[in-house]
Amino acid sequence: MSMLPARHSLFDEFFRDFTPGFFIKPLHGDAPPAQIKMDVRETGEAYQVEAELPGVGKEDIHVEIDGALVTIRAEVKQFDQQGQDERALRSERYYGLVSRSFQLPQEIDREAAAARYENGVLNLTLPKRRNDGGGQRLRIE
Repeated sequence: MSMLPARHSLFDEFFRDFTPGFFIKPLHGDAPPAQIKMDVRETGEAYQVEAELPGVGKEDIHVEIDGALVTIRAEVKQFDQQGQDERALRSERYYGLVSRSFQLPQEIDREAAAARYENGVLNLTLPKRRNDGGGQRLRIE
């Protein structure tokens, strides 16, 4: 057992109980994670990527492929809405950009790549580019 204090120490609990209502948590949860969590699997013909992007609109997700380098970028917009007959006592919002790049072992065929976004999960199918029998031989002059 570690003798180091836990992340939420006794002092945190004391101040939370001592000053209720002073440190108010956001109504919509914490800010999104600093990094996109993902799973990458390889099949014989393609790479399958699942990236978690909860609360992000499909139009705010951008995927770029450059050879074997894949970049996923998302603009996160979280805000609280207020009704017409309400008075705002507190309003919180979060805007930010999260991005993640990773290198695959083989180049990707961009024309055959496909993306689907459903229930906060981005699914990418990235087919491997076929080799045409090796590199091109240069003519020496």
